[in-house]
Amino acid sequence: MKPLLIYCYDAYCSWCYGFSPTIRLIAEKYANLISFEVLSATMIDDENPVPIHLVSPFFLEAYKEVEKKTGVRFGSDFLWHIENPNQSDWILHSRKAAIALCILKDLRPEETLNLAADLQYALFYEGRDLTDNEAYRHLLARYLIDPDYFYYELENMKYKLMAGVEEGIIKQLKLGGFPSLILQTGESDFHTISHGLDSFDNICKRLDAFLYADES
Repeated sequence: MKPLLIYCYDAYCSWCYGFSPTIRLIAEKYANLISFEVLSATMIDDENPVPIHLVSPFFLEAYKEVEKKTGVRFGSDFLWHIENPNQSDWILHSRKAAIALCILKDLRPEETLNLAADLQYALFYEGRDLTDNEAYRHLLARYLIDPDYFYYELENMKYKLMAGVEEGIIKQLKLGGFPSLILQTGESDFHTISHGLDSFDNICKRLDAFLYADES
């Protein structure tokens, strides 16, 4: 089988947002050698949503570190919510974003990594509330997806179950943090490539060690 690189992320993970340029570079470099998949962790479940004021201190500290270490920028519309949590009506959960990504991946599988990155850009730069159905409408136009179809499927139990399966797989992998990369080279052969933020060069070295092992 063609090796599969599994990108484990969460739409609300600010470090994953910072990792977006790196994973895109990796996809470009290894486009002809490996396949790519994105799994959503659903770190914040919709059964236990979190008001923004409870997590704004974490985001206020984390976003500066993410910007410093990765060079990505967080938008003023997002920053308003974490700087003014008592005025924000955001109640966070990542379940809807996970379901939405499952639908989008089904419709545009060749755009999987771009879709995941676009969801995070919508949140962390454009300040869109990913628990709001309307937060996805601009992406539907960009990827030429019928809005009526998408919003119908957003309530389909099929995709809710798919998001739950992805969450379960990530829990079974017992990852140390996000973003994480797992390389599958056989039916039951999984190799950890990275946990947490890592550099493009480090990740490429580890990938090359598996991809070119027979040549050494």
